[in-house]
Amino acid sequence: MKKLLFGKRMWLMLIATLLIFGGVLGMQWYGNIKMNEFMDNMPVPPKAITTAEARTAMWQDAVESVGTLAAIRGAELATEVPGTIEEIFFDNGAEVAAGDIILTLNSAPDRAELKALEAAAELAAIELRRANSLVESRNISKSELDQRTSQVDQATARVEAQKARIEQKALRASYSGRLGIRRFNVGDYVQAGDTIIELQSLDSLYANFTLPEQYSGQIATGMTAQARLQALGGASFEGKVTAIAPVIDPDTRNFAVQATLENRDDLLKPGMFASLTLPIGLQVEQVIVPRTAVAYRPYGNSVYVVNENGQQLTVTQRFVSLGPVRGDLVAILDGLNPGETVATSGLLKLNSGSVVTINNQIQPDASLEPKPDNG
Repeated sequence: MKKLLFGKRMWLMLIATLLIFGGVLGMQWYGNIKMNEFMDNMPVPPKAITTAEARTAMWQDAVESVGTLAAIRGAELATEVPGTIEEIFFDNGAEVAAGDIILTLNSAPDRAELKALEAAAELAAIELRRANSLVESRNISKSELDQRTSQVDQATARVEAQKARIEQKALRASYSGRLGIRRFNVGDYVQAGDTIIELQSLDSLYANFTLPEQYSGQIATGMTAQARLQALGGASFEGKVTAIAPVIDPDTRNFAVQATLENRDDLLKPGMFASLTLPIGLQVEQVIVPRTAVAYRPYGNSVYVVNENGQQLTVTQRFVSLGPVRGDLVAILDGLNPGETVATSGLLKLNSGSVVTINNQIQPDASLEPKPDNG
């Protein structure tokens, strides 16, 4: 009888335990269902974006390269003879005209020698005049007169040669331009051929660059070349192609091109780095958007097109084919129509169907010729 009562109590306890734990699990399961329903039905806050309208523009195909500026006329000036610097006539960095004397070497002994040679030449000329008067009276022979004439010519030649030696001790500007920084001072002794100072003509400069061989048939002299200088805040300078190398480098498969740029406001300097753009081909109408509107992905590039969905704005992800890039803008070859509005910022938080709000008070840069902010 005791065993039966004990067994009945055990069963009652087991049933009560199962009811308690079952109730707890059931309440938890029911709570999770309601929580999921609440989360599913909870309104998602709209995501703030900026937008831009896809528009059309006439773009011409272009080839780009990088190059270096070089002076059209630039030289390292040196004296032709050795000597001690006697006088300097221009400061470093000064503008000079063609033929201006920049400095002179000590030429005192040469000038003294010149006076002696000029005196000898004058004496030879006097003797020649006397000989001319004597030959008329037949007091000297014609051969002696010829000898006196030769002596005058020789004396004159020695005078001219000495003047040339003195002139060699004056360093002159070969053409108009700007001087660099001299390497010697008054009193320094220089050897023949020692570079004294640089002279650069900066009215126009060359832009030297190379292009791949596939463009060799599309580049011609006279074509417009646009040079952008990052050292000058992205300023652009327009020039013309003036020379094209007749051969292709077999090592790089590139050919050399040279453009001439006008140096407006004297801003360009030899040795500067330049980005070159040469327009080629015909102008084609392109659908363009800011580059920030494109979501670049390994599986494909896309844009988010803004749609009106009732009283809400939503976005639809659309895969596109990209074309050429110009500054902050990119051409869309396929997948987007002119006039459609695309998101230009906040792309990382967007999905197809996301609800958005538009705030265009601060827009990403979208310029054909972007310039870095140096402020």
